[in-house]
Amino acid sequence: MPPTEKGTLVLDLAAEGPLSPELVRTVNEFCDRVEDHAEKSASAAVAVVRLHGGEDGATGSWPGGDGGIRLVNRWERALRRMERLGAVTVVVLTGRCAGPALDLVLTADYRIAATGATLVPPIDAGHFWPGMALHRLVTQIGVARTRGLLLRAGELTAARSAELGLLDEVTDDIDGVPAARAREFGGVAGPEFAVRRRLVLDAPASAFDDALGVHLAACDRALRYARRLAEPDPAPIAALTGGAR
Repeated sequence: MPPTEKGTLVLDLAAEGPLSPELVRTVNEFCDRVEDHAEKSASAAVAVVRLHGGEDGATGSWPGGDGGIRLVNRWERALRRMERLGAVTVVVLTGRCAGPALDLVLTADYRIAATGATLVPPIDAGHFWPGMALHRLVTQIGVARTRGLLLRAGELTAARSAELGLLDEVTDDIDGVPAARAREFGGVAGPEFAVRRRLVLDAPASAFDDALGVHLAACDRALRYARRLAEPDPAPIAALTGGAR
Protein backbone atom coordinates (compact mmCIF):
# COMPACT_ATOMS: atom_id res chain seq x y z
CA MET A 1 0.00 0.00 0.00
CA PRO A 2 1.35 3.49 -0.81
CA PRO A 3 1.80 6.13 1.91
CA THR A 4 -1.02 5.79 4.42
CA GLU A 5 -4.08 7.93 3.78
CA LYS A 6 -5.16 10.31 6.53
CA GLY A 7 -7.50 8.48 8.88
CA THR A 8 -6.27 5.06 7.76
CA LEU A 9 -4.83 2.89 10.52
CA VAL A 10 -2.81 -0.11 9.36
CA LEU A 11 -1.88 -3.39 11.04
CA ASP A 12 0.68 -5.66 9.37
CA LEU A 13 0.52 -9.32 10.40
CA ALA A 14 2.21 -12.54 9.36
CA ALA A 15 -0.55 -14.86 8.11
CA GLU A 16 1.09 -18.02 9.37
CA GLY A 17 2.33 -19.57 12.58
CA PRO A 18 0.49 -20.63 15.74
CA LEU A 19 -1.86 -18.71 17.98
CA SER A 20 0.17 -16.87 20.60
CA PRO A 21 -0.28 -14.31 23.38
CA GLU A 22 1.70 -11.86 21.24
CA LEU A 23 -0.79 -12.18 18.38
CA VAL A 24 -3.74 -11.59 20.70
CA ARG A 25 -2.01 -8.58 22.24
CA THR A 26 -1.17 -7.13 18.82
CA VAL A 27 -4.78 -7.34 17.62
CA ASN A 28 -6.10 -5.84 20.87
CA GLU A 29 -3.58 -2.99 20.69
CA PHE A 30 -4.69 -2.26 17.14
CA CYS A 31 -8.32 -2.15 18.32
CA ASP A 32 -7.20 0.28 21.04
CA ARG A 33 -5.63 2.51 18.37
CA VAL A 34 -8.77 2.54 16.26
CA GLU A 35 -11.02 3.25 19.24
CA ASP A 36 -8.67 5.98 20.47
CA HIS A 37 -8.76 7.62 17.03
CA ALA A 38 -12.56 7.56 17.09
CA GLU A 39 -12.59 9.31 20.47
CA LYS A 40 -10.02 11.99 19.64
CA SER A 41 -10.69 12.74 15.99
CA ALA A 42 -13.77 14.07 14.25
CA SER A 43 -12.71 12.37 10.99
CA ALA A 44 -13.78 8.85 10.06
CA ALA A 45 -11.25 6.04 10.29
CA VAL A 46 -10.59 3.04 8.10
CA ALA A 47 -8.85 0.08 9.77
CA VAL A 48 -6.70 -1.92 7.34
CA VAL A 49 -5.24 -5.32 8.28
CA ARG A 50 -2.57 -6.50 5.86
CA LEU A 51 -1.93 -10.25 6.07
CA HIS A 52 1.36 -11.40 4.63
CA GLY A 53 1.53 -15.13 3.95
CA GLY A 54 4.55 -17.24 3.13
CA GLU A 55 5.35 -18.21 -0.43
CA ASP A 56 5.09 -21.94 0.21
CA GLY A 57 6.01 -24.62 2.72
CA ALA A 58 4.33 -25.90 5.85
CA THR A 59 2.34 -23.47 7.95
CA GLY A 60 1.56 -25.86 10.80
CA SER A 61 -1.82 -26.56 12.35
CA TRP A 62 -4.08 -23.94 13.89
CA PRO A 63 -4.12 -22.97 16.66
CA GLY A 64 -0.96 -25.01 17.26
CA GLY A 65 1.30 -24.26 20.19
CA ASP A 66 0.27 -25.09 23.75
CA GLY A 67 -1.75 -22.05 24.81
CA GLY A 68 -4.85 -23.97 25.85
CA ILE A 69 -8.50 -22.94 25.85
CA ARG A 70 -7.90 -19.72 27.80
CA LEU A 71 -5.74 -18.37 24.99
CA VAL A 72 -8.34 -19.46 22.45
CA ASN A 73 -10.98 -17.56 24.44
CA ARG A 74 -8.82 -14.43 24.49
CA TRP A 75 -8.33 -14.71 20.72
CA GLU A 76 -12.06 -15.05 20.08
CA ARG A 77 -12.72 -11.97 22.23
CA ALA A 78 -10.10 -9.99 20.28
CA LEU A 79 -11.78 -11.01 17.02
CA ARG A 80 -15.13 -9.89 18.40
CA ARG A 81 -13.61 -6.48 19.09
CA MET A 82 -12.39 -6.30 15.49
CA GLU A 83 -15.84 -7.25 14.27
CA ARG A 84 -17.49 -4.43 16.23
CA LEU A 85 -15.02 -1.59 15.70
CA GLY A 86 -16.47 1.85 15.06
CA ALA A 87 -14.65 2.01 11.74
CA VAL A 88 -14.83 0.30 8.37
CA THR A 89 -12.39 -2.63 8.42
CA VAL A 90 -10.52 -3.83 5.34
CA VAL A 91 -8.33 -6.93 5.14
CA VAL A 92 -5.67 -7.37 2.44
CA LEU A 93 -4.14 -10.79 1.68
CA THR A 94 -0.87 -11.58 -0.07
CA GLY A 95 0.97 -14.89 -0.32
CA ARG A 96 -0.13 -18.17 1.24
CA CYS A 97 -2.33 -17.08 4.14
CA ALA A 98 -2.96 -19.58 6.91
CA GLY A 99 -2.97 -19.40 10.72
CA PRO A 100 -5.15 -16.44 11.79
CA ALA A 101 -6.04 -15.46 8.21
CA LEU A 102 -9.54 -16.90 7.88
CA ASP A 103 -10.59 -15.60 11.29
CA LEU A 104 -9.49 -12.07 10.40
CA VAL A 105 -11.01 -12.25 6.91
CA LEU A 106 -14.38 -13.17 8.37
CA THR A 107 -14.39 -10.25 10.83
CA ALA A 108 -13.63 -7.64 8.12
CA ASP A 109 -16.16 -5.50 6.29
CA TYR A 110 -14.27 -5.63 2.98
CA ARG A 111 -11.76 -8.27 1.81
CA ILE A 112 -9.12 -7.85 -0.90
CA ALA A 113 -6.56 -10.39 -2.10
CA ALA A 114 -3.68 -10.39 -4.54
CA THR A 115 -4.33 -12.54 -7.59
CA GLY A 116 -1.81 -15.16 -6.50
CA ALA A 117 -2.84 -15.25 -2.85
CA THR A 118 -4.27 -18.41 -1.32
CA LEU A 119 -6.29 -18.97 1.83
CA VAL A 120 -5.64 -22.03 3.99
CA PRO A 121 -8.53 -22.96 6.32
CA PRO A 122 -7.60 -23.61 9.98
CA ILE A 123 -6.84 -27.30 10.41
CA ASP A 124 -6.11 -29.10 13.68
CA ALA A 125 -5.23 -32.82 13.76
CA GLY A 126 -6.60 -33.21 10.24
CA HIS A 127 -9.95 -31.56 10.95
CA PHE A 128 -11.38 -28.08 10.48
CA TRP A 129 -10.79 -26.12 13.70
CA PRO A 130 -14.19 -25.77 15.49
CA GLY A 131 -13.73 -22.12 16.48
CA MET A 132 -16.09 -19.22 15.82
CA ALA A 133 -14.88 -19.11 12.21
CA LEU A 134 -17.40 -21.92 11.62
CA HIS A 135 -20.20 -19.81 13.01
CA ARG A 136 -19.21 -16.83 10.87
CA LEU A 137 -18.89 -19.02 7.78
CA VAL A 138 -22.44 -20.33 8.19
CA THR A 139 -23.91 -16.86 8.67
CA GLN A 140 -21.90 -15.38 5.79
CA ILE A 141 -21.79 -18.06 3.07
CA GLY A 142 -24.42 -20.56 4.21
CA VAL A 143 -24.66 -24.06 5.61
CA ALA A 144 -24.10 -25.98 2.36
CA ARG A 145 -20.92 -24.17 1.39
CA THR A 146 -19.55 -24.40 4.93
CA ARG A 147 -20.26 -28.12 5.05
CA GLY A 148 -18.38 -28.47 1.77
CA LEU A 149 -15.37 -26.74 3.31
CA LEU A 150 -15.49 -29.16 6.24
CA LEU A 151 -15.28 -32.11 3.85
CA ARG A 152 -12.67 -30.56 1.57
CA ALA A 153 -10.74 -28.13 3.73
CA GLY A 154 -7.95 -27.66 1.24
CA GLU A 155 -6.10 -24.55 0.19
CA LEU A 156 -8.34 -22.03 -1.59
CA THR A 157 -7.15 -19.85 -4.45
CA ALA A 158 -8.13 -16.18 -4.41
CA ALA A 159 -10.55 -16.81 -7.27
CA ARG A 160 -12.22 -19.71 -5.46
CA SER A 161 -12.42 -17.69 -2.23
CA ALA A 162 -14.18 -14.92 -4.13
CA GLU A 163 -16.64 -17.45 -5.63
CA LEU A 164 -17.47 -18.65 -2.13
CA GLY A 165 -18.07 -15.09 -0.94
CA LEU A 166 -15.00 -14.94 1.29
CA LEU A 167 -13.40 -12.12 -0.74
CA ASP A 168 -14.86 -8.98 -2.27
CA GLU A 169 -12.06 -8.20 -4.70
CA VAL A 170 -9.08 -9.95 -6.31
CA THR A 171 -6.51 -7.71 -7.96
CA ASP A 172 -3.06 -7.48 -9.47
CA ASP A 173 -2.73 -3.96 -8.02
CA ILE A 174 -2.40 -4.95 -4.40
CA ASP A 175 -1.09 -1.52 -3.41
CA GLY A 176 -3.35 0.77 -5.41
CA VAL A 177 -6.69 -0.96 -4.89
CA PRO A 178 -6.55 -1.08 -1.05
CA ALA A 179 -5.51 2.58 -1.02
CA ALA A 180 -8.43 3.46 -3.29
CA ARG A 181 -10.86 1.56 -1.07
CA ALA A 182 -9.49 3.30 2.03
CA ARG A 183 -10.20 6.67 0.37
CA GLU A 184 -13.63 5.46 -0.73
CA PHE A 185 -14.63 4.26 2.74
CA GLY A 186 -12.94 7.17 4.52
CA GLY A 187 -16.10 9.25 4.38
CA VAL A 188 -18.19 6.66 6.21
CA ALA A 189 -19.05 7.69 9.76
CA GLY A 190 -17.66 4.77 11.74
CA PRO A 191 -20.01 4.78 14.76
CA GLU A 192 -23.10 5.07 12.55
CA PHE A 193 -21.83 2.33 10.25
CA ALA A 194 -21.11 0.12 13.29
CA VAL A 195 -24.76 0.36 14.38
CA ARG A 196 -25.95 -0.85 10.99
CA ARG A 197 -23.29 -3.56 10.83
CA ARG A 198 -24.46 -4.86 14.22
CA LEU A 199 -28.03 -5.07 12.93
CA VAL A 200 -26.84 -7.07 9.92
CA LEU A 201 -24.73 -9.45 12.01
CA ASP A 202 -27.54 -10.08 14.50
CA ALA A 203 -30.26 -10.53 11.87
CA PRO A 204 -29.77 -14.27 11.13
CA ALA A 205 -30.29 -15.18 14.78
CA SER A 206 -33.13 -12.74 15.52
CA ALA A 207 -36.85 -13.20 15.03
CA PHE A 208 -38.61 -10.25 13.40
CA ASP A 209 -40.58 -9.28 16.51
CA ASP A 210 -37.45 -9.48 18.68
CA ALA A 211 -35.44 -7.38 16.22
CA LEU A 212 -38.10 -4.70 15.72
CA GLY A 213 -37.34 -2.77 18.90
CA VAL A 214 -33.60 -2.71 18.17
CA HIS A 215 -34.18 -1.50 14.63
CA LEU A 216 -36.59 1.20 15.80
CA ALA A 217 -33.97 2.40 18.29
CA ALA A 218 -31.45 2.54 15.45
CA CYS A 219 -33.94 4.48 13.30
CA ASP A 220 -34.46 6.97 16.14
CA ARG A 221 -30.69 7.38 16.43
CA ALA A 222 -30.44 7.92 12.66
CA LEU A 223 -33.12 10.62 12.74
CA ARG A 224 -31.36 12.45 15.57
CA TYR A 225 -28.03 12.12 13.73
CA ALA A 226 -29.56 13.61 10.57
CA ARG A 227 -30.97 16.53 12.56
CA ARG A 228 -27.57 17.25 14.09
CA LEU A 229 -26.00 17.32 10.64
CA ALA A 230 -28.65 19.75 9.43
CA GLU A 231 -28.10 22.17 12.31
CA PRO A 232 -25.85 25.18 11.52
CA ASP A 233 -22.43 25.13 13.11
CA PRO A 234 -22.48 27.82 15.85
CA ALA A 235 -18.68 28.31 15.71
CA PRO A 236 -18.59 30.46 12.54
CA ILE A 237 -21.46 32.61 13.84
CA ALA A 238 -19.67 33.18 17.14
CA ALA A 239 -16.51 34.13 15.27
CA LEU A 240 -18.40 36.73 13.22
CA THR A 241 -20.23 38.25 16.19
CA GLY A 242 -17.31 38.08 18.59
CA GLY A 243 -19.07 35.44 20.64
CA ALA A 244 -21.80 35.78 23.21
CA ARG A 245 -21.94 38.95 25.27
